[in-house]
Amino acid sequence: MAGDRGQLSNDVNACVDEVIRRVGKEITLGLPLGLGKPVRFVNALYQRAKDDPEISLHIVTALSLLAPKGGSSLEKRFMGPFVERLYGRIPELAYAKDVSANRLPENVQVSEFFFKAGSYLNNRSQQRHYVCTNYTHAVRDLMAVGVNVVAQMVSPGEAHGQPGQVSLSCNPDLTLDLIPLLREREAAGTPVALVAEMNQNLPWFGHHAAIEADRFDVLLDQPSGDYPLFSAPQMSVSPEDHLIGFYASTLLKDGGTLQVGIGSLGAALVHSAILRHSHNKAWRQVFDHLQVDQHFPVVREDGGTGPFEEGLYGCSEMMVDGFLYLMQEGILTREVYDHAGLQTLINRGDIPSEVSLATLDVLRREKLIDSPLRAKDVHWLVQHGIFKEAVEFKGGRLRIGDQSVEGDLDNPEARQAIQTLILGERLTGGIAMHGGFYVGPEQFYQYLREMTDEQRAKICMTSVNFINHLYDHRFGDQKLKAAQRVHGRFINSAMMYTLNGAGVSDGLEDGRVVSGVGGQYNFVAMAHELPGARSILSLRSTRSSQGKVLSNIVFNYGHCTIPRHLRDIVITEYGIADLRGQSDEQVFLRLIRIADSRFQQELLKKAQKAGKVDPAFKLPADWCNNTPQAIRRAVAAAGDASLFPPFPFGRDFTDEELTLGKALKGLKAATATRRGKLSTLLQALRARDDEGRYGSLLERMGLSNPSGLRDKLDQRLVIHGLQQLETPPDTGNSKT
Repeated sequence: MAGDRGQLSNDVNACVDEVIRRVGKEITLGLPLGLGKPVRFVNALYQRAKDDPEISLHIVTALSLLAPKGGSSLEKRFMGPFVERLYGRIPELAYAKDVSANRLPENVQVSEFFFKAGSYLNNRSQQRHYVCTNYTHAVRDLMAVGVNVVAQMVSPGEAHGQPGQVSLSCNPDLTLDLIPLLREREAAGTPVALVAEMNQNLPWFGHHAAIEADRFDVLLDQPSGDYPLFSAPQMSVSPEDHLIGFYASTLLKDGGTLQVGIGSLGAALVHSAILRHSHNKAWRQVFDHLQVDQHFPVVREDGGTGPFEEGLYGCSEMMVDGFLYLMQEGILTREVYDHAGLQTLINRGDIPSEVSLATLDVLRREKLIDSPLRAKDVHWLVQHGIFKEAVEFKGGRLRIGDQSVEGDLDNPEARQAIQTLILGERLTGGIAMHGGFYVGPEQFYQYLREMTDEQRAKICMTSVNFINHLYDHRFGDQKLKAAQRVHGRFINSAMMYTLNGAGVSDGLEDGRVVSGVGGQYNFVAMAHELPGARSILSLRSTRSSQGKVLSNIVFNYGHCTIPRHLRDIVITEYGIADLRGQSDEQVFLRLIRIADSRFQQELLKKAQKAGKVDPAFKLPADWCNNTPQAIRRAVAAAGDASLFPPFPFGRDFTDEELTLGKALKGLKAATATRRGKLSTLLQALRARDDEGRYGSLLERMGLSNPSGLRDKLDQRLVIHGLQQLETPPDTGNSKT
């Protein structure tokens, strides 16, 4: 069936026809997680299934992205113009919209293995059909459910000098491993269909992500219908987030490896890493104020305080936009190579990036090349820039242009000729970032599109099973991965952490799924396998629920994502708990040490009652200052109020929207309880804007001239919320 692959079409319905012709009406459709979903094709196929009940469509995917809508009338007013500005030209995923509205037809089922956090918490259909799997097992599980169609958005190669190729770009993570397995299934007699939807707005990436277009059966190429990429707006970074990121930045080892996830905690880490590198004096003032090395000695052995002279290498299932900022700041500069022997020599300092005759001598000593040089040696040396690109091996000699050189490294004349004519200047082909998928703000996509070829060559988008596993993979074996990932720091977030050392990251104890395991377990396990690596789980020490402040460090919980035997490092805004290899008593105490002081005594009593902590133990005085006020003092320690901004990497909200957003957030917190709702409504009814101070803000909300009772009440609520920003109530526990 290979002969009819690579069929180009500019008609999406014709593509759907071809898929049905190939596989019939029993379709199990595998889609990439996040950004790479081919919206035009998926919507057309879904519509066909809605129109034809004989079609059975099972969509298996993860992270189906929809523009935010808002729940209350005020949230909808606020989000409307913002959503139109960011997403107005992007077609919605029709099946995801119907999933959210609980109106999928009976012949369609959607199963996801990772949700946008909290998006389907109360969606019973999605909770029932959720597939719990590690990211590295997703391909296996897709095959197990009988996937027979795979569809993906790709970047066309013509504009990048690669005619006949496409780039999997944002999602080679699963597709690179799925394609050969589906072809094996096809060869065994099961019909399959692979569909690519071209989109010129998708940034091009080469290396592993670039494949022949005819590896797909059908290619939808309709440039006039290309749409902008779905973006994830920049999230605000709170002072608490900044302190968590700061503590994490103290654990980064120069010359090491970094994995980090999406969200404000990841952004905070990147920001503090940049401060450490580019504004080290200010960074050190905060470090000294917090007495980090005295309170948390793990940073002395496993961390660092200076600029990143050797640089970091990124190896992360998700290439967040933060990696690009690290690259721009000269931090993400440690390059790795696809040969374990060469990488080991680089790690030991035996081979610098500058090429010399000594490079050849070391390689010969380590038996990576022979002397006299052979054809395979010359090819390998050219591949890594040790020899110039134009060098060839012909007739037993090295040739460049019309000159010929003997390949005997023991011959002084040959060595001189090699040095003069043959040697390159620096090692080439190094990779500073391996990523499995990406999604981020629009400015991130624009930067990726505008990168030079040289910059783009430093990034390799690849299989998630290469990144998340240490097992051998066709892109690299375990020995290579271990050589590349020195001083690994795998930094992820959790929702809660139990005193016995278990992490709660993906679900609730009643069984409902908040997000998914994703690759978190893989990275935690990898940190325990790699020499010198550490797993770091970060979380805010508290959360607010129904008007109450609750601790995220808990005595126990009826669900866990990371089991206690994989406990390692935990960070809150109050410090670092180094748990690896510690006794249970020390684990309990070190976690209490970084809990909010409002909950420390209660946690200690429970630990002592359970017999896990000495009954005579008393909380030291210097543990008991874990308060929001202490956070404010810490972020101000450098004397520069702008050092830890709420949006360190730009923002998608206007100034007016930021103000309104704060006001609405305050209203939401104030009305979290029945009593609070009644009190807020009574105060709002008395709120006035007689001086017209909030005119532009009310206009932005569409409330300049309210007509009905609901609109008038909304106007009063907004005015009240804005007034509270100027004179916030004194609750004793307020958080700004």
